[in-house]
Amino acid sequence: MSTIQALRGTKDILPTDIGYWQHLEATAQQILGQAAFREIRTPMFEQTDLFARGIGEATDVVGKEMYTFSDRGDRSITLRPEGTAGAVRSFIENKLYGTGGIQRLWYSGPMFRYERPQAGRQRQFHQIGAEVFGSADPRADVEAIAVAVNLLSALGLKSLKLALNSVGDREDRQRYREKLVAYLTPYKDELDPDSKDRLTRNPLRILDTKVERTQEICVDAPSIVDALSPDSAERFERVQQGLAALGIDYTLDNRLVRGLDYYTHTAFEIQSDDLGAQATVCGGGRYDGLVSELGGPETSAVGWAMGMERLILLLQEIQPLSEPSVDFYVVSRGNQAEIQALSVAQILRQAGYSVEVDLSGSAFGKQFKRGDRAGAKACAILGDAEADNNTVQIKWLKSGEQTEISQSNLLETAKSFDGNKFKS
Repeated sequence: MSTIQALRGTKDILPTDIGYWQHLEATAQQILGQAAFREIRTPMFEQTDLFARGIGEATDVVGKEMYTFSDRGDRSITLRPEGTAGAVRSFIENKLYGTGGIQRLWYSGPMFRYERPQAGRQRQFHQIGAEVFGSADPRADVEAIAVAVNLLSALGLKSLKLALNSVGDREDRQRYREKLVAYLTPYKDELDPDSKDRLTRNPLRILDTKVERTQEICVDAPSIVDALSPDSAERFERVQQGLAALGIDYTLDNRLVRGLDYYTHTAFEIQSDDLGAQATVCGGGRYDGLVSELGGPETSAVGWAMGMERLILLLQEIQPLSEPSVDFYVVSRGNQAEIQALSVAQILRQAGYSVEVDLSGSAFGKQFKRGDRAGAKACAILGDAEADNNTVQIKWLKSGEQTEISQSNLLETAKSFDGNKFKS
């Protein structure tokens, strides 16, 4: 009988790697908490219409990449391909706008897209995202970007570049769309198949192509910045001034449009040279019309998301984690001793220590070797004599010193552990 394996595009996160994930999640919680963001957790699947309306039916995500199915109630359900739409739905449904002011929310968890798996990109992938609802002020854009930079810096990432653009408002984009289509139409026969399709459905996405010939054609394409209204241009200038005031370097990229239809005004990506073709570790921007598009009140918003798999790849390069270790490794031989070993482990855990119990029943020598490989500071030893006397031997592996302690006094004695031995 053949073994069952994980589906293509999914990966197990094993104990050898989980430390990176826990470090990333803890750092995100700390940095976002310091900036007054509150965590929100939304379902992993939603009504398909949420993503079709929110992300845009002309996008690759909706058109090609979503995991969509009918449930037993014949409802069209989709595994979430990104986090913003669900956060907006929750913001509306739970009337988070009712308290007034600004709502700063963040989330993390798995997302799902049917893409070709590659390093740092899986069909089930994970994101950390942050959203700011309720402010049209350009300073909200600057703050959102600054928090993302703070998080990446706290993780120790160095080779980072911020790419910045403005996609304007709907009127700006419509003007630009007409100019872009007029420029690209004479080249239609030279465009790659996806770009030919996008020429009528979503021409701005052609600027994001990875096909070399199409990239060459786009080099001389008109810039969206030239299509901005005076108000949009002034707004974009204020974002740049805010970043400069914080000392955050950036590069203007008039071909940066992001892949989702809901973006307005500011669009940005934070990239790393260490990931080759998959350079983007954070992407986001402003989306002032999405809340109202999904049935809520007119609400300005800005946010971003980071791909956790890509961050993990970078962390593994720059920050090797030490192997996990335990404080005490409990070894025992004999029926009574083996039962008491479980009680000793419980007492030491109650005192706040990490404890591993050897359940092999093998010779003491082999158990001691496993305790040493586990990185234990000490072994708690129980044999027939300890079981009869209700005691336990504590052997400090670094010094070789060994102490006998009554099991009834173990909890009180264990509280004096200073990292090397129990204090007398």
